[in-house]
Amino acid sequence: MNQENIDAFKNRLGTDNYEKLARINNPKLNEFIAKYVDLCNPSKVFVSTDSPRDIEYIRNAAICNKEEAELATEGHTIHFDGINDQARDKNQTKFLLPTDVNLGLEISSIGRDEGLKEIHEIMKNIMAGHELYINFFCLGPQNSEFTIPCVQLTDSSYVAHSENLLYRQGYKDFVRLREHARFFKFIHSQGELVEAGLGLLVSKNLDKRRVYIDLMDDVIYSTNTQYGGNTIGLKKLAMRLAINRASKEGWLTEHMLIMGVHGPGERISYFTGAFPSMCGKTSTAMIDGEKIVGDDIAYIRNIYGGIRAVNVEKGIFGIIDGINAVDDPLQWKALHKPSEIIFSNILVTNNRTPYWNGKDDKPPKKGVNFAGEWTPDKKNKEGKTMPFSHKNARFTFDMNILDNVDPNLDDPKGVLISGFIYGGRDSDTWVPVEEAFDWAHGIITKGASLESETTAATLGKEGVRVFNPMSNLDFLSIPIGQYIEDNLKIIGRLDKPPRVFSVNYFLKDKDGKFMTLKNDKHIWLKWMELRVNNEADAIKTPTGLIPEYKDLKDLFKKVLNKNYSEEDYVKQFTLRIPENIAKIDRLTEIYKTRVTDTPKIVFKVLEEQKERLEKTRKAHGDYVSPETLKKIKV
Repeated sequence: MNQENIDAFKNRLGTDNYEKLARINNPKLNEFIAKYVDLCNPSKVFVSTDSPRDIEYIRNAAICNKEEAELATEGHTIHFDGINDQARDKNQTKFLLPTDVNLGLEISSIGRDEGLKEIHEIMKNIMAGHELYINFFCLGPQNSEFTIPCVQLTDSSYVAHSENLLYRQGYKDFVRLREHARFFKFIHSQGELVEAGLGLLVSKNLDKRRVYIDLMDDVIYSTNTQYGGNTIGLKKLAMRLAINRASKEGWLTEHMLIMGVHGPGERISYFTGAFPSMCGKTSTAMIDGEKIVGDDIAYIRNIYGGIRAVNVEKGIFGIIDGINAVDDPLQWKALHKPSEIIFSNILVTNNRTPYWNGKDDKPPKKGVNFAGEWTPDKKNKEGKTMPFSHKNARFTFDMNILDNVDPNLDDPKGVLISGFIYGGRDSDTWVPVEEAFDWAHGIITKGASLESETTAATLGKEGVRVFNPMSNLDFLSIPIGQYIEDNLKIIGRLDKPPRVFSVNYFLKDKDGKFMTLKNDKHIWLKWMELRVNNEADAIKTPTGLIPEYKDLKDLFKKVLNKNYSEEDYVKQFTLRIPENIAKIDRLTEIYKTRVTDTPKIVFKVLEEQKERLEKTRKAHGDYVSPETLKKIKV
């Protein structure tokens, strides 16, 4: 910038805020900020450093600006999103691509020049009358091979407050790196606001809701929305940028939890796990008695002699629907602590306490939620009884309030991964837990073959089974075939790569009832921990390796103090051949028609699995019990 522009920029920010940026001494950063201050035209600008004072300023602003309201418990606040702004907007989330770049049919895009023109027109004066908050964060632990510095510009104090809970502060890293910082950039505006329940303000112009990703300049644009999945830039939006960078550099950005599972003695084995929204991902990471490193996003590298992973975040933006004291004791306890927690899109009772769908407490007779005043007989626009809270209602807190947070959360080297887990909503095909034959078999038949029924976490119809490789399709910024290749190659020449497992918490019987209970997942985790340490046997089937009854019976008694019947075991682990073959046929068709760069090995591995299934069906029928599978040679 020339001196005239510097002076104008300094006047817009004020001396104190300008000096905060001057300490960073990064001309590219200043140019980016100056450009969007001028375009968005906020009435005030606040630059946040890592200081407790600056963090407190933003927390207080969220209350003063009526984006959050205080609840009865100290530190608890409530935020509402608009009625039609409570999930990721997949239709208006697009990549800005030059004419010579094609990411494939499954990835939504718009021409870069066209998209930039449109988003800049929407953003012109969009922050008039608002305060702009400039925040600095780190994705991944600080001072690590995994670290990516980020700058967030937003006029939403709720978004800035959420990010202060979710991410490690990064101002000092920007000061340390100066002009050498290779950073991601996020610019968000909630736009014009309108009043909702409790007088809280929500985005009004949803017809101009946009989430655009510019891979060329590592910029995310988000407008006219408040919902965290569309606005908390460092979350799934940053995943798109990081996936692209990781592919070029030979590492992975995955939509995965990271957790430590205790084995015999003092042993802990670490696992990553990919689950689409509302498929048990957070509840898996929060299993009582085990350790949580992260519940959502992982950076994964082949370093220090193994596959290691870090949690990109330090907090949780979790689904609160159904959380109760019996099934979710760790989350339940955390949500009742006098700690800094943001609740969103749930009911607030008259005594300012939160209530959500499935909460243990006695249901209230009245309250206020995102739709305004609520009573038990209130109907929505479809004429159906309105629930207490939205199915995609959330909580946001720092992981350090959890009793089971792993001490390695901020380790710059990450944790050594023993197993990858893939799971989705599947009522009729996959058994509750199964191990792949090897890395390639697992990545292809479990990761790249992941399907799940749609949920309330995305806009659109619920209950439709959709293709979702590695639970990452919504966030891919590279072609699907290339993404599969990246996963296959990550192990390099490791002698003992992590083992790959599938889980299915949603298998149903003929009457439509779930075959497993919510906390049975603890047993599947314990079995996987034994397997990665070669301390449990398995039965070979056409689709993978399943547990023996004796091991599960023992684990159910030791871990849950429950008797596990052989009848339940047979029902759960029977091989369902017609459903498995139908799944392979669906996936083969998808990879032939919708994915233009499918690696040949995908078809080879799927065809080999189909041949094993057909051979077994010819000899033993459509449905084969685990006892029979144990006796035959697959």
